[in-house]
Amino acid sequence: MDSSGPMITNDAVAFGLLALLLGLIMHTAYNAGPKWKRFYSVVPMVLVCYLLPSLLNTFGILSSEGSNLWTIAKNYFLPASLVLMTLSIDLKAILRLGDKALAMFLTGTVGIVIGGPLAILIVSFFSPETVGGAGPEAIWRGLATLAGSWIGGGANQAAMLELYQYNPANYSAMVTVDIVVANLWMACLLYGAANNAKIDRWLGADTSAIEDVKKRLEEYHGREKLELDMPRLTAIFAIAFGTVGLCHFLGDILSPLFKSIPATSESILASHFFWVVIISTTTGLALSFTRVSKLEGAGASKFGSLFIYLLVVIIGTKMDIRKIVEQPGLILVGIIWMSIHVGLLITVARLIRAPFFFLAVGSKANVGGAASAPIIAAAFHPSLAPVGVLLAVLGYALGTYGAMLCAWLMQIASPV
Repeated sequence: MDSSGPMITNDAVAFGLLALLLGLIMHTAYNAGPKWKRFYSVVPMVLVCYLLPSLLNTFGILSSEGSNLWTIAKNYFLPASLVLMTLSIDLKAILRLGDKALAMFLTGTVGIVIGGPLAILIVSFFSPETVGGAGPEAIWRGLATLAGSWIGGGANQAAMLELYQYNPANYSAMVTVDIVVANLWMACLLYGAANNAKIDRWLGADTSAIEDVKKRLEEYHGREKLELDMPRLTAIFAIAFGTVGLCHFLGDILSPLFKSIPATSESILASHFFWVVIISTTTGLALSFTRVSKLEGAGASKFGSLFIYLLVVIIGTKMDIRKIVEQPGLILVGIIWMSIHVGLLITVARLIRAPFFFLAVGSKANVGGAASAPIIAAAFHPSLAPVGVLLAVLGYALGTYGAMLCAWLMQIASPV
């Protein structure tokens, strides 16, 4: 980067450039020709959203240093995305999917929570420097962002990055682990979907549950679609940013309260941002039981997704892509972590005779979220895609809590 500083120093100009960049990525990913489709079949869209802004940073076009864009993103876009993604949860519909669907989803979550600290322990025996570090450089802090992504999604990942204050300059290495390992597993699942009958026989699965799920999906397919008129658009806006205000109002009360208590003054409970994340997620869950949840019919979660992608491109400006090659051992950590997740899923599936469909969707609802869980579900049968959506949205709700538990365990497992 030029020592004279970035070319663009005005936040409004930088944000406009990032918005145009995001629009271009979305256009090429969804509306362009077959060549672009082939490109995105190889290079995931989310990786492009991370890497292109990082190139702008690397080549001195813009920089996160001295910028308030991330402050705005974490204080406004992040809590807004969390509440909009969780208010659409239909817990009753998820429960109607059957015990095995939920069991495999929760098994996948547990596999991520325990897989992280176990992977750190295993690698620490032969390469402690790979999983060590102190302060903002501590690897467990970076892996906490991976836990947020693999249990929830982009918003949870961004929350963990801010919450545990991992050095942003090293963050691109974690993004690489996320993309490489998750997509290797995605390829395995797509292969398995094409050969699910053989796998089900090996698992000793009772596949009658799948036909039952297809019938139960009729109600979900008939869910009311609402026109996105000005009153509903305003309602989505008001709920999102009204919740943002509530989060900060309560955070201003709770954070100083816990700071004043000696036993919690240095704990995560004293963090203002912790309360912003918790309150926004909890508010979304509470609203899912009210009539507000019907705003999903007007596309509430789509606005939440837009905020997530804005978070992604802004985080990208904090990355130095040259850091990717500095810690290749982290890929091994990710592979061990994912192997524990997969091994636990297979073990439980054989014990409860769960079909491979539930294993695959339960895993991708955690690891891939709403972006890939429906793809995996539809690979078995097009009508099953909503199962992936429902479980992935549940992952957004659990992502914050599960990732914090995983981070705590990884901190304990990390070499001193």
